[in-house]
Amino acid sequence: MILPVMAYGHTILRTPCTEVPADFPGLAELVENMWQTLAGARGVGLAAPQVNQPLRLFIVESRSTFNQLGPEERARLFPDGAGIRETFINPRITAVSAEDWEDEEGCLSIPGLWAPVRRPWSITIEYQDADLRPRRRTCAGLTARMIQHEYDHLEGRLYLDLLSPLQRKLLAGKLEKVRKGRYRAGYPIK
Repeated sequence: MILPVMAYGHTILRTPCTEVPADFPGLAELVENMWQTLAGARGVGLAAPQVNQPLRLFIVESRSTFNQLGPEERARLFPDGAGIRETFINPRITAVSAEDWEDEEGCLSIPGLWAPVRRPWSITIEYQDADLRPRRRTCAGLTARMIQHEYDHLEGRLYLDLLSPLQRKLLAGKLEKVRKGRYRAGYPIK
């Protein structure tokens, strides 16, 4: 089932999330609904608070981005392979690189807006997968960026928080349109 995505201005997007207990009822269904919602929105990542669930859970699908790039961009932006399709439950970023880089980011909760954001080039993350098995992964490039973006949602942060005051001021009018529901996305948004 495709779920509505919470739009910029909804309080859940600013709420730090709680751990997902092992016996959380309907976890598999929630994860499946999130994958369907992500596909319907043609996105690359989705966090539980974006579908009105204050849980430490997100999904990332970077393979489609990898497949859309040419060989040179693939080598530069995906140094660790062909992307991932992964569920992250109760994640914890344990290391970030000193090297950082800037690239454009957008968000399903803030449709139609993109801005350059500086983030660490690589990260290491510990989490549980969809079967609640413990995992540890080190990623770089675009996959690391996508993970960091979704991880921020679990902390009640948006990519807007990483912009300069001037950048935020320049986006203020567009953000207000999203907050007031005056922007149409190609997917259900609330």
